[in-house]
Amino acid sequence: MNDKNAPLKPKDSHYARLRRQHRDQKAAAEGRPVPKPQRPTIEGAPVPEGVIRLYGLHTVRAALGNPQRKVLRMLATRNGFARLEVGEIGDLPFPVEIVDPRDIDKQTGSDAVHQGVMIETTPLPTKKLSDLGNSPLLLVLDQVTDPHNVGAIMRSAVAFGAGALITTSRHSPQESGVLAKAASGALEMIAHIEVRNLAEAIGELHNLGFMTIGLDSEGEQEMEASLHGERIALVLGAEGKGLRQKTRETVSALARLDMPGKIKSLNVSNAAAISLYAAERYLRARS
Repeated sequence: MNDKNAPLKPKDSHYARLRRQHRDQKAAAEGRPVPKPQRPTIEGAPVPEGVIRLYGLHTVRAALGNPQRKVLRMLATRNGFARLEVGEIGDLPFPVEIVDPRDIDKQTGSDAVHQGVMIETTPLPTKKLSDLGNSPLLLVLDQVTDPHNVGAIMRSAVAFGAGALITTSRHSPQESGVLAKAASGALEMIAHIEVRNLAEAIGELHNLGFMTIGLDSEGEQEMEASLHGERIALVLGAEGKGLRQKTRETVSALARLDMPGKIKSLNVSNAAAISLYAAERYLRARS
């Protein structure tokens, strides 16, 4: 009797691949979709308390260049380490293991696009409003919880010269590999300030000379018309919910992005990029 559950022999596997190739080629010739092979998902290993895993070439390279970042160890493929271009393994002040890509999958999970490099590190030191400095442009998020969105927003904030990103301690994503990967290195380049009470923090920004502009699809003014003063803090809310009522009552002005097309709302990360562009151009024209 044939055991259907028995593993395929090398010869059987070869012919199975040929059959799949023939089937896929026939489907493509007939214009039918070619099924993609399904790879089983690997869950990442538990992360020790007080440690985060960062992965991806841009993310890891930026982390290694940040003097505030304490790296505990690195896992890398030979090709991944070579592409990092950070010198020799023996010159780095932390242990480096050269491994197979599947070994990194076991740490990050197979869905993570690690590009052959991963580091374990401690989170960056927490910053406060007193660490703000003299930047004329800030971005404030009112309970935006998706780490992909927050990472993309960080990237735009760095691109347009914002001095800090302010979020709430609760209902905001913590520093993580997902957020850092979406930020593509920007996590290391901008001050991330957490506050307990957003309305109080906005009041402090007013005392520091900032005009706070809340982005709202039903704002009375267009974004460009609302820009005044020498220091601007843009405030954006979560998708769907938008700004909380207390935040709406606290900001200097509510403004909308004027969109002439049929779609009247944008993903929060896209809205952040557009409003940052407008605010940066306004401030540059004043300087």
